[in-house]
Amino acid sequence: MVKLSVNLNKVALLRNARSIGIPSVTRAATTCLAAGADGITVHPRPDQRHIRTQDVLELADLLRAQGGVEYNIEGNPFPEYLELVRRVRPTQCTLVPDSPEALTSDHGWDLKREGARLRPLIAELRALGMRVSLFMDAEAGIERAAEVGADRVELYTEPYAAAHARGEPAAELERFAAAARAAQAAGLGVNAGHDLNRDNLGAFVAAMPGLLEVSIGHALIADALDLGLQAAVRAYLRALGRLN
Repeated sequence: MVKLSVNLNKVALLRNARSIGIPSVTRAATTCLAAGADGITVHPRPDQRHIRTQDVLELADLLRAQGGVEYNIEGNPFPEYLELVRRVRPTQCTLVPDSPEALTSDHGWDLKREGARLRPLIAELRALGMRVSLFMDAEAGIERAAEVGADRVELYTEPYAAAHARGEPAAELERFAAAARAAQAAGLGVNAGHDLNRDNLGAFVAAMPGLLEVSIGHALIADALDLGLQAAVRAYLRALGRLN
């Protein structure tokens, strides 16, 4: 069963356009979980342009009270990020190599260059009880994530999504499947995310051996404008083969 974690960054982005507190990030999380989502993802950035520190803390309280819900906090392990996850201790930390000014995450880690820096940080997070996933491109060398101590990788799926939109997904699906097999052979769990949507999700999941979790935000929240949030979550669960 592939788990669905809903990224709530775009809910926070809309909320931040005004100063009246709507839409509520915690209410959106409650709605997603009631509809069957397995977890909640947030990606706080240093400028707090969408998810804010207070959101991270309030969601931690909410999900702790729910029990059994995955909480995934993404981000570059800058000091502010590390301070926050040490305080919250989510289920999973997904470490992403995006710069503070990046519009969105657009590449995975270069572990030849960054592995030595990441290794002690990963060890600390794991010692505090958090699973660690590294945001990675689907390319040779993905097994290095195990060498630096990670539990999982999250495959950066924008190249697949772009190929699917062009009507040419086959080569990218094989490339991603090969990366997933290499990661699993090294003892890593495999997650995926970025630009996955209702149109391309089913084919991706069918092609990925042993996929554990997808994290989806932008497309799901966009679909919620047409379908409603609960219905959008259920539509993604159907795309995952979880609902009829």
